[in-house]
Amino acid sequence: MTTPATDTQASSLEQALALAKTLEDMLEQEFEQLKVQDLDAFEASQSTKNELLQQLAQLAGIQGPDSADALGPEWDGFKAHMAHCRDMHRRNEVLIGRKIDAIRGALQSMQVQDPTSSVEIYDRLGKVSRGRRGGRGYAEA
Repeated sequence: MTTPATDTQASSLEQALALAKTLEDMLEQEFEQLKVQDLDAFEASQSTKNELLQQLAQLAGIQGPDSADALGPEWDGFKAHMAHCRDMHRRNEVLIGRKIDAIRGALQSMQVQDPTSSVEIYDRLGKVSRGRRGGRGYAEA
């Protein structure tokens, strides 16, 4: 015979598993958005993802890492889902880091300070200039 407390815990576990699956789908969608650089869609999903994480913590009664470890064995499937979500989040974080590094590299190449560099850059007026050193461009050669 089940008790009302057991029924409530089973219901919470079912809800948490369903939300964990939703989070997993959301993180996969995030990865796709990052790959195609759809930053508007990525940004729009962040508040929904945060709300989802808060709901998951509330359903599982988690206040921190120690309380997650204190969950009973019936929550092992949920914890496995959440570990997978953590890994997916880290993958997304790595992709964001790589994109930021690529952007920094592109910006640095536009601000060439090396006098031996042959990189030519357009100024605000659309004229070719060689960085800030004022070398001769194609038009002046």
